[in-house]
This record gives sequence, structure tokens and C-alpha cells, in this order.
Amino acid sequence: MDQDMVMRARVRLLSANRRVVRGTEGLSIYRLLTQVEPEVYGSKLAYVLVEASASAAVRDLPRQRLALLDEAVAVATALDTANPYRAKVLARALEARRELDGRRAM
Repeated sequence: MDQDMVMRARVRLLSANRRVVRGTEGLSIYRLLTQVEPEVYGSKLAYVLVEASASAAVRDLPRQRLALLDEAVAVATALDTANPYRAKVLARALEARRELDGRRAM
């Protein structure tokens, strides 16, 4: 792992001055930092992935939405069961996945 990239991601996260960084910036930050500290950043990554799956950018792209939601489920599932955010983000990701499957079946 490139430590300069990790440091830049942490600086971007701190400079954002928000609880959760959303959008493509959040995705890139949390994807990188989850590789380094999955229990710290994994729940935020899963949260941002579910948000991204509902964005206008992918609303009409079911495969991309599915890929984002599958990633969210995988990230949330990988969190330790003792992680206080695991159940919430996993439930949210699974529900979004079910909703997408329901729409695709119509």
C-alpha cells in the first residue's frame, strides 16, 4: 500500500470537515482507507456505496447499481460482528439490494 496515497486520503478526509464524505470523493477515500483500516472505514464505505447506487449518475444503469450494492454488502459483511455499525449498514445495503431486485423483476 502506497503510504503517500493513504496520507493524502486522510488529509482529504480531515479537510472535508464532514462526518461522512459523500460522492465520488468519498468512494475513493473510503475504498483506499478501508484497505488499511477496515473496521474504522468499512461502515462508511458501505454507507457511501449504497448512497451512490441511488444517485442520478447510475439510476438508469442497473448493472452499475448492482455492482455498487454488491460491494456494499461485501464490505459490511466483512466487518467484525462486534463492530457497532455493521448491522445497520449491512441491513441498509441488503434492503437496497432487495429493492433493486424487485424493480428489475417488474
